[in-house]
Amino acid sequence: MKIKDSITASERTYTVEKEKEMQISKYYGEDTFSAKVMQQKLPKDVYKRVLEIIQERRKMDTDTANSVAHAMKEWAIDKGATHYCHWFQPMTGATAEKHDSFIEFTDSGEIIERFSGKQLIQGEPDASSFPSGGLRSTFEARGYTAWDPTSPAFIIKNGLGTTLCIPTIFISYTGEALDKKTPLLRSISAINTCAVNLMRLLGNNDSKSVYATLGPEQEYFLIDQDYYYKRQDLVLGGRTLLGAPPAKGQQLEDQYFGSIKERILSFMHDVEEELYKLGIPAKTRHNEVAPSQFEIAPIFEEANIAADHNQLVMETMKRVAATHKLKLLLHEKPFAGINGSGKHVNWSLSDDLGNNLLNPGKTPQDNIQFLVFLMATIKAVYTHADLLRASVASAGNDHRLGANEAPPAIISVFLGEQLTQILDNIEKGKITKATDEAIIDLGISKLPVLSKDSTDRNRTSPFAFTGNKFEFRAVGSSQSISLPATVLNTIVAESIDILAEKIRAKAKGGKVTQAALEVVKEEVKANKAILFMGDNYTREWEDEAAKRGLPNKKTSCEALKDLRSDKAVKLFKKYAVLSPVELKSRYHVRLEKLIKEIDIEATTLCTMVQNQVIPAAVAYQRNLAEAIESVMDAIGDGKTLKPQKDLLKLICGFISDSQVLVNELKAKIAKANSIGSEEKKATYFCDEVRPTMVEIRDKVDTLELYVDSELWPMPKYWEMLFIS
Repeated sequence: MKIKDSITASERTYTVEKEKEMQISKYYGEDTFSAKVMQQKLPKDVYKRVLEIIQERRKMDTDTANSVAHAMKEWAIDKGATHYCHWFQPMTGATAEKHDSFIEFTDSGEIIERFSGKQLIQGEPDASSFPSGGLRSTFEARGYTAWDPTSPAFIIKNGLGTTLCIPTIFISYTGEALDKKTPLLRSISAINTCAVNLMRLLGNNDSKSVYATLGPEQEYFLIDQDYYYKRQDLVLGGRTLLGAPPAKGQQLEDQYFGSIKERILSFMHDVEEELYKLGIPAKTRHNEVAPSQFEIAPIFEEANIAADHNQLVMETMKRVAATHKLKLLLHEKPFAGINGSGKHVNWSLSDDLGNNLLNPGKTPQDNIQFLVFLMATIKAVYTHADLLRASVASAGNDHRLGANEAPPAIISVFLGEQLTQILDNIEKGKITKATDEAIIDLGISKLPVLSKDSTDRNRTSPFAFTGNKFEFRAVGSSQSISLPATVLNTIVAESIDILAEKIRAKAKGGKVTQAALEVVKEEVKANKAILFMGDNYTREWEDEAAKRGLPNKKTSCEALKDLRSDKAVKLFKKYAVLSPVELKSRYHVRLEKLIKEIDIEATTLCTMVQNQVIPAAVAYQRNLAEAIESVMDAIGDGKTLKPQKDLLKLICGFISDSQVLVNELKAKIAKANSIGSEEKKATYFCDEVRPTMVEIRDKVDTLELYVDSELWPMPKYWEMLFIS
């Protein structure tokens, strides 16, 4: 048979055309009901009205809603959709949806596809099983979903099902927010109002609106699906409760930014293809530090859309991983002894003209504005470091924060040498006048050239300035970014108002710029305790932070209490982000989740040790004893067998210690669950149950190093992390 050694012209043309079809720009956003699609599907006057309603955040009238609903339905059916759902984000931290088909009966009894404006705008899912934190009684089960037109609808294809998903808020029968989106939208409105008022004060009359932008860097692990389903702890809790560290972990640092393995790259390609269809701007992919750990990062987006998109990123990765017979792990610390996973949330402020307010500008006036917004953010973090810590509190993050790959529980701000020096000069009074020459002498006018690379990336800092944004590095990989973003927006809104009031009071004779510089000088001195340039991991910093009065809440049990403080209640009420009862509900929901997660882990650990570990160790013990006995019978020399006997005693001791500790853990679990107070129960789980779990793990992980590998009942770390 003759082997073809070249491709024909027609084949070459087909290949080129196929590659063109695969260009991202050709299919980006094709599964999203975007402004471009609306423009094509809606009458011109309706399209214009919809844009105005979205931009001005007004309520949509019935006629407009009906037009949009009809166009959305026709578009979705063309995409193969048979059902629609209101896609919302309850306080579980995941997303929720109830599917309804488009079909309705006509008067003549025939079936047609229909979707009304009323169905688009409002839904009524059963709210009884969603966490409410006491917002409603069990019998008050009704909840409402309401369309969020600022976030575009999208199509999800899963197996044979194709569904139109409509982003919505989720509220109770009495109007309280039962979700994560509603407070975020309120915080976006609050910071817009405060920031625009400050810009007007500073002489900026061009910008009409300000919005927060987010760029979450999502870290995750991938392991073979077969290993996952052989580990009860991974299936039930998302992390390994047992596992001896392998000889090789991440110490050679050969995984970080290394060549991506074929199977993983295929997964990443498929994920990105799905994300691009949804209009999600996935930009970066790479190997992370730990073996089998990776990262995906998007281009910045408006905060509300970024939060929706991050939820979709997590869901899409899970779904696609299954098609590659992989399992995606989003737990903050799925494997002990190696890096855990975070979600570094890059936060900034932009105006409607596309200007980043945390990016130094081209004129002295721009840079005064930059300094004021920078100082407002620093002040916000100093004043509400406790709230930021509470916003990332979770059972999973407790295992990650303070480890070598994650920032500590102490919240501090890193600015880099250049900005630190500028603020130091302002505080010392080296610059006393806000003239063009003074600003230039200060060095601020040179910042735009270096804005993206003017700071080192201090990996130990929980809140670091990285050129034109702040990177909140303490956020956990599995959590929704909505609460951290809501907290950031609200606390910065408050600080903006405080600084604006001080500038206004000092601006006698209309010297606003000079007044702004004087206020910045005062605020540097008042808030500099939160600034830290060094290594956040050291014991010296922990001692220094205590001297500075910075909070150090090492466990979520401690940190969550700050969600219900008088200071927090007053803040969120003032800016209409969360009412006192809504804020209290968040505290109770998160506390209850913390309790349940530790309870599940502890109970799972008991089961694994009793049903898997001890039987395997006893089998090895029996084999060892029988081998010693047979050798004794053969040679009759007890001295020769002393090392083997010592090993047998060692194994017997570990088995005994493990069983004693399991019994102790069971008793502590029972005692914890008998405690009536949620706070006391959570504290007992953190202070008593968790330490016993660590003790058990220490015994079992040592046993793993001795017991015959053929007898060990679960996949080991080296298998899960290095066999892809």
